Amino acid sequence: MRIEQDIKLDFKDVLIRPKRSTLTSRSEVDISRDYVFPYSRKTYHGIPIIAANMDTIGTFAMARALARHTLSTALHKHYGEAELLDFFTALPKDAAIFYSMGITKPDFDKFRRVMDSADGTIGHVCVDVANGYTKAFIRFIHQIRGEFPAITLMAGNVVTGEMTEELILGGVDIVKVGIGPGSVCTTRKVAGVGYPQLSAIIECADAAHGLRGLICADGGCTSPGDLAKAFGAGADFVMLGGMLAGHDECAAEIVEVDGQRKMRFYGMSSREAMNKYAGGVAGHRASEGKEVLLDYRGPLENTLQDILGGVRSACTYVGARKLKELSKRTTFVRVTQQLNEVFGTA
Repeated sequence: MRIEQDIKLDFKDVLIRPKRSTLTSRSEVDISRDYVFPYSRKTYHGIPIIAANMDTIGTFAMARALARHTLSTALHKHYGEAELLDFFTALPKDAAIFYSMGITKPDFDKFRRVMDSADGTIGHVCVDVANGYTKAFIRFIHQIRGEFPAITLMAGNVVTGEMTEELILGGVDIVKVGIGPGSVCTTRKVAGVGYPQLSAIIECADAAHGLRGLICADGGCTSPGDLAKAFGAGADFVMLGGMLAGHDECAAEIVEVDGQRKMRFYGMSSREAMNKYAGGVAGHRASEGKEVLLDYRGPLENTLQDILGGVRSACTYVGARKLKELSKRTTFVRVTQQLNEVFGTA
């Protein structure tokens, strides 16, 4: 047993220090990014925000809505093969929509069948596990990269520099970073495992960029300012779940509580998800997610404007004309309080 004495920080622990700027309007800020992925060699141009591969978030409707603004989606893995084929074959070839999968043999067999039928239209794949530190996960990464060298591969989740490096050296283009920070994730409570998300991003981005790899910060964002902090800390992509929940584009049940419309939202390791897809919680494990009821929020468009406007605003405060410049112009200051909530929470 050992204790790391260095302080690790989360989004709530810091603010971005403002700097002089020549920008006069948020409209002058370009929040798109251009990347060349290290293994697939495919090019990317868009706003590097990805809807999470949760069954109420990573939907076809969400993908279409976000694609109109050049944002991406990691589809959930529970769509049928015919549905996936119909969707992907109708996409433009350069659309950054991720096919999601786990690491079981049925997952891989299904992926092979869809790839065989999709005529090269699936170019982006997300391999998603809760624990990216297992030998089985690493073996799977080598297998999928060996069989499909042309795909852009995002995989995780991890939270440390050494595993980020191992994944990139093993063939991953984008390492997904985050264990425990999600709004409906209870891993930190159930297992006592995790890592403060801001520090995880800083450390994993440093490791990835040294090998010309990329990272996607997955989880922990509760406001547009958190996205700005994630990008400022070095994230190349940011993945959102709860911030996109409760909208028309989510495949979620709407219920009425005391006359108010609510939408169900739950983690993919929750009892609700396992009852739905795995026949219940297996005898050897515990649920590591929860279900909540969120206010129904209508169409995604207004929320999306708030998110993108917030990131643009952060760039103007530090003089970053492009999102690419934000991390170079970010200085974090540690705080004990972020908001004045004397008149309630916003």
